[in-house]
Amino acid sequence: MSLQPAEPAREPVAVLGAGSWGTALAIQYARAGHPTRLWGRDTAHIATLAAARRNERYLGDAEFPDSLSVTDSLTTALHDALDVVIAVPSHALRKLLGEIAPRLAPNVRLAWATKGFEQTTGKLPHQVAREVLGDKFPVAVLSGPTFAKEVGAGLPTAMTIASSNDEFAAALAHSLSAANFRAYTSNDIIGVEVGGAVKNVLAVGAGLSDGLGFGANTRIALITRGLAEMTRLGVALGAQKETFMGLAGLGDLVLTCTDNLSRNRRFGLALAAGHSVEQALAEIGQVVEGYQAARAVYDVATREQVSMPIVEGIYRALYEGASAGDVVSALMSRPIKSEF
Repeated sequence: MSLQPAEPAREPVAVLGAGSWGTALAIQYARAGHPTRLWGRDTAHIATLAAARRNERYLGDAEFPDSLSVTDSLTTALHDALDVVIAVPSHALRKLLGEIAPRLAPNVRLAWATKGFEQTTGKLPHQVAREVLGDKFPVAVLSGPTFAKEVGAGLPTAMTIASSNDEFAAALAHSLSAANFRAYTSNDIIGVEVGGAVKNVLAVGAGLSDGLGFGANTRIALITRGLAEMTRLGVALGAQKETFMGLAGLGDLVLTCTDNLSRNRRFGLALAAGHSVEQALAEIGQVVEGYQAARAVYDVATREQVSMPIVEGIYRALYEGASAGDVVSALMSRPIKSEF
């Protein structure tokens, strides 16, 4: 009788952020065979996750695999972890990086699923990470058309992992990939991050447009011309144009603009129904990145002198009281020019 060699033990993965997306990523890592630790700073929430073995607040139908544990201790989460994956909103990224900096082992590899420019500085997540941590660790960004609920349910999903370190990007892709999940690699961190930031703003606009009954023609015009704006900004910041035709650009944009699992789209729909910003945010009950992102993207586009009339119109509707009808009228009355 011959014995098959045992598979080598896999290093623990730490996922920081116990919201819907952090929970879905932790579940996926565990399903792919990794001992996984999910961290959150809300002790009561973490206790509930540990007792129920699921995140009933966000992903109630997704049971935790046996190899997934939860903790409210950063030290415990990071212990012996080779890969650390951050899944917190953009406004919380800098603080969390500062908290983990003294706890990171020298061999750690760091990734994030955070989307959006930092509100106060207009910096992308990789720039924030470099400011806080320097260049000591390999880094990567995870993005693409991925609803947490569907990943948690095990439905087929594809995403992009971008890193300037090709070996790290490939390793992360293999770590996450399984029968239900496929990861592609890229070396364009800027493009992937810009796509993740701008698509949330455009999804708010799509919700506004659909909620006001402007129709399918308007929606597809917003998506197509919004993609052009996204690409212009990305290229101005140093991204590769091709990135925006992939999963992290066009794919993520179409997903968030057309499906009501998108919080940003639902936020726009609520505003179109006459709810105030505060009422719409409370109704959704989770962070709506597109609201804050509208100001940040508008500010960055202004700084870089990049024309983004759709983003500007959404910004005016959210922050200056312009009606969606006036915004659409202004867009339709712009001077005629070549599409490309």
